[in-house]
Amino acid sequence: MADKIIENNQVSIMGKIDTGFTFSHQVFGEGFYTMELLVRRLSDSEDRIPVMVSERLLDITQDYTGQYIEIHGQFRSYNRHEEKHNRLVLSVFAREVNFVEEQDESLPVNQIFLDGFICKPPVYRKTPLGREIADMLLAVNRPYSKSDYIPCICWGRNARYASAFTVGGHVLLWGRIQSREYMKRIGENQSERRTAYEVSVSKLEYID
Repeated sequence: MADKIIENNQVSIMGKIDTGFTFSHQVFGEGFYTMELLVRRLSDSEDRIPVMVSERLLDITQDYTGQYIEIHGQFRSYNRHEEKHNRLVLSVFAREVNFVEEQDESLPVNQIFLDGFICKPPVYRKTPLGREIADMLLAVNRPYSKSDYIPCICWGRNARYASAFTVGGHVLLWGRIQSREYMKRIGENQSERRTAYEVSVSKLEYID
């Protein structure tokens, strides 16, 4: 079952460590910590991707800020209760970690494959400039009857294709993880800057 689960949720990212470690939680005496990775885009901008790593994989007492690292793992979600509602929190769960000298321009730096099921009707829309977009929420199964809920965004022809998907539909998709800043209204005259994470889909396949 564990092998199958790695197959249906595969992430490879390479980037520069931008923060220290923050304690997240402990499972059976094993501590898990979060950090943020800056991952280069083709457009020369960067995605800021949260990574969860075990203290057994890295010495969390060290400062690795500025070093380049390659991570293989899964894209996971959990619900964090905030005030009156739950917030979906996403991060890359590291299973394998390798330090690299510098980013090799020829190597892929941000890849994800997901095999999951549509859990909300896709939302299709057009931007003011006429660009087609479809938002999907994909449930990807994990062992012990758990699932990760991954927001995905499709463009153009893929958006039109995804707009016809139905809840419960089985989907395979390939793409990259991206971060996006937005302003969240938290009161009458108050907003705060937040970061959303999603999979930008480059290829998808609906399984009948």
